[in-house]
Amino acid sequence: MIVTDLRTFTVDCYRTNWVFVKIDTDEGLSGVGEATLEYKEKALEGALEHIRAYLVGKNPFEIEKHYHDIYRDAYWRGGAVLMSALSAVEMALWDILGKHLNVPVYQLLGGKVRDRVRIYANGWFAGARTPEQFGEKAREAVARGVTALKWDPFGKSYMDMSIAERDTALQGVAMVREAVGNQVDLLIEGHGRFNVTTAVKIARELEPFKPLFFEEPTPPDNLDALKAVHDQSPVAIAAGERLYTRTSFKDLLNMHAADYIQPDVSHAGGMMEMKKIAAMAEAHYIPFAPHNPSGPVANAATLQLAACCPNFCILEIMYRDVAWRRDITNEELTYEDGSILIPDKPGLGIEIDEEACLAHPYQAHTLRHYSGALTDIRPAKTIFYF
Repeated sequence: MIVTDLRTFTVDCYRTNWVFVKIDTDEGLSGVGEATLEYKEKALEGALEHIRAYLVGKNPFEIEKHYHDIYRDAYWRGGAVLMSALSAVEMALWDILGKHLNVPVYQLLGGKVRDRVRIYANGWFAGARTPEQFGEKAREAVARGVTALKWDPFGKSYMDMSIAERDTALQGVAMVREAVGNQVDLLIEGHGRFNVTTAVKIARELEPFKPLFFEEPTPPDNLDALKAVHDQSPVAIAAGERLYTRTSFKDLLNMHAADYIQPDVSHAGGMMEMKKIAAMAEAHYIPFAPHNPSGPVANAATLQLAACCPNFCILEIMYRDVAWRRDITNEELTYEDGSILIPDKPGLGIEIDEEACLAHPYQAHTLRHYSGALTDIRPAKTIFYF
């Protein structure tokens, strides 16, 4: 079997664009991956075109070799664009191998250690502006069976926050905690916003609300800053969604700078690389809680990892999505008691509908995190994701 083509499908999803990769072979099998990068899709398409030139004519089953050679031959190693392109390609190659052998990818990565994985919801807060609105939307989500909620309550702040801004953010956390009670976990997102001093103040003020963790309190390009917050924080710290290589995670773990690690299957090198990162974390007794707010193919791949990584802790998932999410793939999720069941179909267990993807072409979107439009992540018409 040889690879005959690599094709890219960039699909508008309102807040950003999903980027799917499809690899075709001469025996009719094809595999899918996802490289959704958020806001740099044109650069990503170019990187995938370079990988296509390498991959066509190669044996798709030599996954480790292709990963090694593509990474090595880039010369300027790592970075969000290259690693996202490489991640999607690696994912698609595992999909082909699983289909060829008629087994789920998790079976090729060591087999199941669990049949289901607990989830936490992101995006449940769409449109909320005031603390009261956050509380009401949290109440609605929990009524649908959600047992853990994540959100960023910090508006458009960057580096510093005034006392008034901090009070408003904390009031929102208080309203959510009051609305859902103490049986629901709260996860507080920082989006890499703060300097060390501000992050430490916020971490201390979050303690009474008993969050599961405070995520990415400082920008991702200085692990010493993250460690400084971690060492002074009374609440657990999570980080890693914007680290792209196992060596970066080695540094994070060796520094003891986080209590949960959050690599993303679409950015950190794909499935085997995530498995290796999870194993390093396991050796440090650190829970593995991958970043997963993107599209259906990335979610399918992350579910495969949830099946076979012993220290997999909890799965991020979007609460609502654009109405055409159900059109672009054959995604099927089974939700029970705050968890999602691990699917057993061959490969990643998901296919994209090419025509439906083409019906929703690329649209330019910009980052909302510092503009005051953070909660505008969904259009008026949406579907529940699970």
